[in-house]
Amino acid sequence: MIRFIAASAMLIASHSLALAQSVAPIDTLYRALGLPEIIEIMREEGMVYGEDLRTDLFGGRGGAQWNAIVADIYDIDGMQETVRNRLDSELAAQNLAPMIDFFSTGVGRKIITLEVSARRALLEKSVEEASKDALAAMIAKKAPRLDLLTEFAEAGEMVDNNVVGAMNSNYAFYSGLAKGGAFPGEMNEEEILSDIWGQEEAIRSDTEEWLYSFLTLAYQPLSDEELQAYTAFFLTDAGAALNRAIFAAFDEMFVSVSLALGQGAALFMAGQEL
Repeated sequence: MIRFIAASAMLIASHSLALAQSVAPIDTLYRALGLPEIIEIMREEGMVYGEDLRTDLFGGRGGAQWNAIVADIYDIDGMQETVRNRLDSELAAQNLAPMIDFFSTGVGRKIITLEVSARRALLEKSVEEASKDALAAMIAKKAPRLDLLTEFAEAGEMVDNNVVGAMNSNYAFYSGLAKGGAFPGEMNEEEILSDIWGQEEAIRSDTEEWLYSFLTLAYQPLSDEELQAYTAFFLTDAGAALNRAIFAAFDEMFVSVSLALGQGAALFMAGQEL
């Protein structure tokens, strides 16, 4: 799972056979994973994050100008294209049939629906806090369910992959700030890397809390057997290949977005108007 977890809707069953045959396998998989929906949610998250940056980095200045920059950076068509094309590239040598079969039917389809619903629900702060409280209660009780969630997360190396992705995005953001002249004097690559690595422990802690609270919320309706079936899928060759491809695709998207955000923010941090 990614802090940009996949999810939801399938191809419309009423499409004609001829139309279905015209859809490339990568597009069938892309939709089966719910990526169009999840990227739309990520855009909403990004607009909120843009407001946080405006407050934290340049004292709330920027107004409509900054909002327009953020909206342009979180361009839904560009985000979809980046993820779809990188996914296609990463999976070019793979047989997509097992992936499509798993996420188009049965437990896979159910899981995707739950994931996208949970991700959308977490846009509400109250839901996010409630999910963290539920996780804390599970930890305090040493609930057996937590062991199954841990097995699932470890099958996809989800904590490590999310931490790497977050650090890559942070590096891109710092690079954008530096290129935009946000820092007094020039901040070199070594200094940026040192600062990013200094955040690793905090990023890992935040990632673990977010990931496990998300899993607790999203998979609550699943039986233990269904969750174990999902874990087993990610331990197959097809599941592992898909997991790597999804992380690579979203890493590319977030690095691009973060670099642009850094460059845009630098203008306001330097007191410039666009």
